[in-house]
Amino acid sequence: MRFMMLMIPLGYETAPPDVELDPERVSAMMKYNEALKDAGVLITLDGLHPPSMGARVSFATGKPLVTDGPFTETKELTGGFALVEVKSKAEAIEWAKRFRKIVGDGESVIQEVFGG
Repeated sequence: MRFMMLMIPLGYETAPPDVELDPERVSAMMKYNEALKDAGVLITLDGLHPPSMGARVSFATGKPLVTDGPFTETKELTGGFALVEVKSKAEAIEWAKRFRKIVGDGESVIQEVFGG
């Protein structure tokens, strides 16, 4: 079963484009990433630049509306993701718990991939 694990850091919606990440936290995340790889469950993962560097495209008015970041009305935005192949939702949840234990604040969302 394939699961997308979305990492949602607390406060990332207001992070500046040149945000400095805590080197100790980055090191701990790299060890976690290696653990995913060593366990043979990692398909791919990556971090995302802050929303202040992104854009949102909506279609609520019948035509595309592009809004540059940051998105102050949004409370939760993804800061990174991991696509894993595991035996069950429970196993994906255990990996997400390990990640949250490392980085602390924020939350992770786990969704099964169609056809996975």
